[in-house]
Amino acid sequence: MSAGKSARRVWASVSTLAIAVVAALGVASPASAAGENYVALGDSYSSGVGAGSYTSESGSCYRSTKGYPYLWAAANAPASFSFVACSGATTSTVTSGQLSALKSSTSLVSISVGGNDVGFASVMQDCVLQSEANCVASVNAAIGLAQNTLPGRLSTLYSSIHSKSPAAHVVVLGYPRFYKLSGTCIAGLTEGERSAINNGSDVLNGVIAKQAANAGFTYSSVVDEFTGHELCSGDAWLNSVTLPIYNSYHPKAAGYSGGYLPAFRSVA
Repeated sequence: MSAGKSARRVWASVSTLAIAVVAALGVASPASAAGENYVALGDSYSSGVGAGSYTSESGSCYRSTKGYPYLWAAANAPASFSFVACSGATTSTVTSGQLSALKSSTSLVSISVGGNDVGFASVMQDCVLQSEANCVASVNAAIGLAQNTLPGRLSTLYSSIHSKSPAAHVVVLGYPRFYKLSGTCIAGLTEGERSAINNGSDVLNGVIAKQAANAGFTYSSVVDEFTGHELCSGDAWLNSVTLPIYNSYHPKAAGYSGGYLPAFRSVA
């Protein structure tokens, strides 16, 4: 055998081995992302509220070019991208106003929803403007809704998503834990209020994770990504009370790029 043929056979063997290793490890090639038909559903944490750079077409839905769906699509160039997440969305309004974006060919779906169903905005308003006792009572009422009402709503919504896009890989994202306890904040909410809000977020995330699992969807927490970047951490990736007011208690641009995007990308 000539040296040239021998070298070509060795190279072919090495190439075949490399392909086999990549396949065995499940490492996605750029082409796999490029072939995705991606639909981004959900509420303000999926539309990108808090980050600015809102697209003109999105109006009061406040879809941001710095939100995780837009960042993922820009980096991965999917075959199609439908960004319909909207500020203020509930399980009901996702069903009525967003599911039309789903097709039988949809291969990837992301969603965060549930916070508005349990009255997240009202809870934060009560905690900022009223007493600690009223804040804790408001959080506890939201926890009751999360445990008793939200599971059925999520189950119905997730079934509808599966019916419209049965082949899609659906990623359900949770919410951050908002406060670092015993942190750097010297004003604002009390430590008891901050602890209650964190507990409410944990309960909500647990309900969402369970319903996602029941539906056969993939749940991805963002709590780990935001640890060290909560409010009162000294390096917050979340807005506190700010103007415009709808940005309050939503991630900053760094929270989407450093928190939500990695949490989505790791399972997408």
